[in-house]
Amino acid sequence: MDTKAFKRSLHSSENYHRKGFGHEAEVTTQLESEYQSNLIQEIRNHNYRLQRGDVTIRLAEAFGFCWGVERAVAMAYETRQHFPNERIWVTNEIIHNPSVNQRLVDMNVGFIPVEQGEKNFSVVDSGDVVILPAFGASVQEMQLLNDKQCKIVDTTCPWVSKVWNTVEKHKKKDYTSIIHGKYKHEETIATSSFAGKYLIVLNIKEAEYVAEYILKGGDCNEFMAKFSRATSPEFDPDQDLERVGIANQTTMLKSETEQIGKLFERTMMKKYGPDQLNNHFHSFNTICDATQERQDAMLGLVEEKLDLMVVIGGFNSSNTTQLQQIAIDRGIPSYHIDSAERIGSGNRLEHKPLGGDLIVIENWLPAGEIVVGVTSGASTPDKVVEDVIEKIFELKGAVAVV
Repeated sequence: MDTKAFKRSLHSSENYHRKGFGHEAEVTTQLESEYQSNLIQEIRNHNYRLQRGDVTIRLAEAFGFCWGVERAVAMAYETRQHFPNERIWVTNEIIHNPSVNQRLVDMNVGFIPVEQGEKNFSVVDSGDVVILPAFGASVQEMQLLNDKQCKIVDTTCPWVSKVWNTVEKHKKKDYTSIIHGKYKHEETIATSSFAGKYLIVLNIKEAEYVAEYILKGGDCNEFMAKFSRATSPEFDPDQDLERVGIANQTTMLKSETEQIGKLFERTMMKKYGPDQLNNHFHSFNTICDATQERQDAMLGLVEEKLDLMVVIGGFNSSNTTQLQQIAIDRGIPSYHIDSAERIGSGNRLEHKPLGGDLIVIENWLPAGEIVVGVTSGASTPDKVVEDVIEKIFELKGAVAVV
């Protein structure tokens, strides 16, 4: 399929919308009242620090809603205003935050149901309005919705679209796209649908396995078993790794994406020689600015003396787990929660360890004076961060300093 031609055709359709509907002023007011926080602004104004009683909060200097997320949520709100009586669907969570998605449910916006691991688009009728979320949708989903003559509202983040353009370039020059990402993540599913040949690697360890295979060969069956759900159809590692280009899921750890890119650059240089590198390796910078800013801010924060770190965001939010990884790498006790409701009375906490399932722990807040680092993923509203901070103060029995 000529995905580039399809996109051009879709974008020129009268049923396709990606610039809002002229309700910006009303929606901005609504979003500010629902998601912004006076307390968080106060902390920003005081050098990202707030002390009450025994608790000092140290807030990362970049956190929470990014521009792409704000844009997606605002467009979803505008869509409901512009189509007050039509049925509206979202192909996935609009962003990875439970409170925001629940708010859309309250506004009578539906989510495409998933049955036995597959989305059931049969619930969508011709003429329905369908929102594509911030991390995009696959070409196949867009084509299906276009064929149904749905009104499509595209909130895909421009940084995600930039990655799609990159893999399109790889495909045009017959390069295999090596995508640093999670093969089950909606963004990576969308990105791979625009690629020709592709291989998805989760981390540097998997990338090193692939690099070793490029240099020395190996067991093809073992390779395909290892990446059975992370390759394009009919992928052949003995042929399809001769020319590679690097792309990424925009929410992955920036330093690891760069490390993977340099690894494959060295690998292809060693395999084919420096003078042939440009014929076997392509790399474009597709790291999202907002992801980078939040990771850089977190790297700065963990250099301070912190007793513990609270990372706030949806449990399926990739950029949030990358922030948690930074704290763990520094040996700081780190707790990933999605809302203040996870903080219980009696110093109990329900949290999600990195790569694990939800667990409940006791006595998570130490006695005496403590410094708590706080950050949040790009899909987390300031109001959610405020609620968590207030709950920590309440739990410690802190009294606001007047």
